[in-house]
Amino acid sequence: MVMTVLAAGSGDINNIINGIAPNWGPFGSVGQQAKVLIEVIMAAAILICLGIAIWGAAKQRIGATALRDSFSAEQGKGLIIAGLTGVFIIGSLSTLFTIVYGMAI
Repeated sequence: MVMTVLAAGSGDINNIINGIAPNWGPFGSVGQQAKVLIEVIMAAAILICLGIAIWGAAKQRIGATALRDSFSAEQGKGLIIAGLTGVFIIGSLSTLFTIVYGMAI
């Protein structure tokens, strides 16, 4: 029991939710409503990208096994890559903006 608690850490659901929210850095002067709107848009975009990746996985699985359609399987691979790349890019936007802003100063 003790090892499970140590492995889980002391975090809660807010750590996961705040992981999506950008580290505002130089853009900290925008209003609170604008921050919430940006966070909601980023979360929605991440969900859409994950949905695309899941759709691609299903398309690849169905195309490769049930229908024996290699074109559908290749489309599925492309959708998986596109969806996961979108998640990575959206998740790292705040870091990229902060680096670019820091280089400009």
